[in-house]
Amino acid sequence: MGKKVAIVGFGQTYQRSSRRDVNGVELINEAVTAALADADITIKDIDAVVIGNMDHFEGINYVDMWSVEGAGAVMKPIIKVTTGGTTGMTVAMSAYYHVASGMFDRVLAIGWEKNSESDTTGAIITAFHPVWERPNLGGAIAGLAVEASKYMDNYGVTERDGARVAVRERLHALNNPYAHLHQEWMKGMEVDKLVELLVTSEQNQMLAYPLRMSDMCPRTDGAAAVVFASEGVAEKTASKLAWVAATANRHDFVFLGDIDWDFNQTMGDAAKKVFAKAGIKDPLKEIDLCELYLPYSYGGLKWMENMGFCGPGEGPRLLWDKITDMDGELPVNPSGGVMSSNPIGATALLRVGEAAWQIMRKSGPRQVQKNVNYALATGFGGCSWADVMLLSSKKPA
Repeated sequence: MGKKVAIVGFGQTYQRSSRRDVNGVELINEAVTAALADADITIKDIDAVVIGNMDHFEGINYVDMWSVEGAGAVMKPIIKVTTGGTTGMTVAMSAYYHVASGMFDRVLAIGWEKNSESDTTGAIITAFHPVWERPNLGGAIAGLAVEASKYMDNYGVTERDGARVAVRERLHALNNPYAHLHQEWMKGMEVDKLVELLVTSEQNQMLAYPLRMSDMCPRTDGAAAVVFASEGVAEKTASKLAWVAATANRHDFVFLGDIDWDFNQTMGDAAKKVFAKAGIKDPLKEIDLCELYLPYSYGGLKWMENMGFCGPGEGPRLLWDKITDMDGELPVNPSGGVMSSNPIGATALLRVGEAAWQIMRKSGPRQVQKNVNYALATGFGGCSWADVMLLSSKKPA
C-alpha cells in the first residue's frame, strides 16, 4: 500500500443493556467525542468517515445520512459498511484502506448498535431459507451448540472447559468500566469454584446443549470510534502508536453441508494470511495479546486451535494453564470481550480499539503488565465469516 497507517485515537460509550438516556445520533457522538479527545484532535482534522451497524437487526437504514451531525460527517466523505457480525472489523479495515491508499490522512471509523430497540433474534431466524436452512439455523444459539457438541465429542472437551472460558471473560470485564456485564458476585472467588457454580447451578439456564446462559454474549447498546492516521500525520500526534501490521478477511459463503464443525476454516485462513504478511512463525510466542470476537465460550477453545496458537484439542490446556489470563503468556480479551459487551455493529471495532490501547498503554485497570508489541484483533459473523487485524508497536517496514 502507499502509506503506513497507525491508530491514534479510540473512544467508546458505556456499554449497557439499554441506553435510554440517548438516541442513536447521541450514542454515536458519545464515542466520536471520546475518540477525538483521545487523539487530541477536533472533528475539523478528520478527512473522511466510515460508519457501520447491523441495520437488518434494527430495521432502520441509511445511518450514514441521518447521523451525520453525531458522526461529525457534515460536508465530509462518508461511506456505510455492513457485513453482519463482522461489521465493526470491516469498518476498521475500510478506514485503514482509505488512509493507506493515500487519499486521506485521518479517517474516523464508527460502529454502533442499539439492540434494545430491535428484535435481533427475530431478524436472525427469518434470514435463512424457510425450508432447507431454518431447522438448523433457527438462531445463533442452535448453530453454535452444534459446533460445541461436535468439538466436545471429538476431543473429550467438557462443560467445565467451556465454563472456564466464561469465567475468564467475566473476571476480566470487572476491570473494564465500559463493559456491559459486571458480575460483581464473582469477585474474590476461586476460579474452580466459579466454574463449578456455572456448570451445576439450576439458575444457569440450559439453552441448547451444551450452551447455558453463561456461555453466551449479551445484547448491548453501545458505540465505538477509532481514528486511523497516515504515517507522517500519526507520528506528529503521539510517540506511542498502534500501527496496522496486516489485515485479512475471509467472507466465503459457507453452506451447511460444507461446514467442518471442528474447524473454522475462514478464521484459520485469515489468521494464517495475516501471520504470513507480518512474518509471524510461532503465534503463541510472538503475539503478545489477543482481543478476539468470541460470542460464546467454546469459541475461546477451538478458535485458538484454528488460528494456530496450539494443536487440535489443545485449547483447554492453554486455558487451564492460565496462559490466556491477564497475567499469562498470551492474555486474551483483557476487556472482557464479546461475552461481556456485544453492541453488534461496534463489537469487532471494540476489539481493534482495545488492542490498540494495550499497545499504547492506555487501558487503565485492564492494562496487562507485559509490553505488547503485537496485538491481534478479530471479527466473526454469520456464515462463519472472519476478519483479522494485526497491530504492532513498531511501524511496518
